[in-house]
Amino acid sequence: MAAKIKKGDRVVVLTGKDKGKSGDVIRVLPKEERVVVGGLNMVQRHTKPSQLDPNGGIKHKEAPLHVSNVALVDSKGKPTRVGFRTEGDKKVRFAKTTGEVING
Repeated sequence: MAAKIKKGDRVVVLTGKDKGKSGDVIRVLPKEERVVVGGLNMVQRHTKPSQLDPNGGIKHKEAPLHVSNVALVDSKGKPTRVGFRTEGDKKVRFAKTTGEVING
């Protein structure tokens, strides 16, 4: 199945503690059907001191969100669903709200 959300896309969170916030996708995990959005869904990780990190302590990092809990942002700044169509011999993604082709 083709990816509706890709790395670098601007998305908005639909549910959860960061509902309504938007950010850029920094990583896609297709096998787990999850995406990592920069600066959102932050969790704390308690780490022991090691040779790579001699201080250890509490680290903050982004946790993955399920792909169904995020929606792509269209050119008008609204959440939209993604569709596919062929233009010429290329398959392209388009925003269902505006009908515009999504670059990438």
